Amino acid sequence: MITPEGQAVELEHDLEGDMLEIFFDRRSASGAVELAEPLILRFDRETGCPLSLSILTFSKISQLTEFGPQAFPLNGLEAMPIALRKLMLSLLQTPPLSHFLKVMAYTQIPQQSLSYMDRSPLLNVAMA
Repeated sequence: MITPEGQAVELEHDLEGDMLEIFFDRRSASGAVELAEPLILRFDRETGCPLSLSILTFSKISQLTEFGPQAFPLNGLEAMPIALRKLMLSLLQTPPLSHFLKVMAYTQIPQQSLSYMDRSPLLNVAMA
């Protein structure tokens, strides 16, 4: 699939393991962070570029609630060093990552972020 900016993105959906892996680049990651219990972001430490996003329990996270997409805290940001947290927040707000994961709010005191999976046309392939 191609993002609106023209970047190729690959999706691998493991139905049995209930996991979706979104690949922005197939290079080996030099860094990985757990943004939240079901979300792992792999990235290149040297360039700061996102390489893949693993979404565990994908079927649960992608379900709509009565009020819209499920929100969940990005509690993995809390324990990160400030520089890494700033990098992660920047990546989350920038394509291609921002096409799949949306940050709804962020407060520094207490450090809390809420996010949700975007049910954009880019994910329709994985949900089919």
